[in-house]
Formats: sequence, structure tokens, C-alpha cells
Amino acid sequence: MRTGPERELVETYIERAKPLARQLGLKDISVTELDVRTGGQQAESEAVLASTPAGAQLWALDERGKLLKTDDMAKTLRDLHEQGVPDLCLAIGGADGHTRAVRERADRLLAFGPQVWPHKLVRVMAAEQLYRCLSILTGHPYHRV
Repeated sequence: MRTGPERELVETYIERAKPLARQLGLKDISVTELDVRTGGQQAESEAVLASTPAGAQLWALDERGKLLKTDDMAKTLRDLHEQGVPDLCLAIGGADGHTRAVRERADRLLAFGPQVWPHKLVRVMAAEQLYRCLSILTGHPYHRV
């Protein structure tokens, strides 16, 4: 992601989320950019699948996915941690979305609504939701019900 306000927002939310994650005993939070300039949807799919660690939960962000309230997302993250799931990967599809292989591998298809969002904004929204979920789980005042 090039420099700009969207990147700054993603970095801000991730940096805010890290201390909350440590309070919960979670390991580091990171953003991995897959460099797939050629090969289209198939190459993107292969890169997503190859970069997903063994044992990880894969959540594919997809306009056809399930809408999940923030509180429910936080509870799900807590449950995954308590079950010993080592990693959670949120995969944002390319311009053509995810392939069938990614959707079938995904443990959850998650939507941020029926609209199609620009990737830069989806990254910000995902980072913010992660921070908000962790703030709920740690009792941080960022999230007020």
C-alpha cells in the first residue's frame, strides 16, 4: 500500500491494537501485502493460500459473506484464542474477488456489507474492527456500547 492517509490509518489502528493483544496473550498483529502483479485472480488465490499458516483460521472478506456484529466478532476472536487457534488471517480479495478455492478453504466468509469497497478502505475497516474487538475484550474505553 502506498503512502497516504489510508496507510497511516491502518498503521495507527494496528499499533493501537498491539498492546491490547498482548494483554490478552495474543501474539503480534501484522499486515502482509501479497505482491501479485500478474496472474490475476488465480495467482492471488494461490498467494493467499500459500501465505496462510497451517492451523490458521482464514476469514475471507467477501461481499457474499456473513455480516457479523462487532460484539459477535470479538466473542468469536476470544473463543478462537481459548480454543488454541494459533493464527487468524483476514484475506481481502482482488478486483475479481476470491476464487472458489479460497472461499472453500475459508473458515468464514465475512462481509462489511453488500457494497463493494475499495481495497484501501477495506484494510482500514479491517484494522479498525480488529482494534475495536480487542478493546471490547480488554475493557478499553474505545468501544462504548
